[in-house]
Amino acid sequence: QVQLAESGGGSVQAGGSLRLSCVASAIPRNMAWFRQAPGKEREGVAAINTGDSATIYVDSVKGRFTISRHMGENTLYLQMNNLKAEDTAMYYCAAAGYGMPPTLNHNAYRYWGQGTQVTVSS
Repeated sequence: QVQLAESGGGSVQAGGSLRLSCVASAIPRNMAWFRQAPGKEREGVAAINTGDSATIYVDSVKGRFTISRHMGENTLYLQMNNLKAEDTAMYYCAAAGYGMPPTLNHNAYRYWGQGTQVTVSS
């Protein structure tokens, strides 16, 4: 069982930055960030294999968001720069109990955090 707790969300103006954190009870082999806006389906944002640090991003955040992990602190990060109004959503941290290439398929992840809200005003 892996417990996840996100933090770092907030309200910013377009063009601003936020860094989300996800503290895990243990670092699994694969972790990811997802988001869900009201009335929309959950969307994979970024994923990382904590073994080889391979990453993957959804096209809409490439060049703006960076996923990383601090193994010693069992923490996953999502650095979000040049935020846009369309980035507004609840952001969730997710973890898988087995190793695989990073994926944005939510079905691959067994453990989920409670979410942290990100609101970007234009």
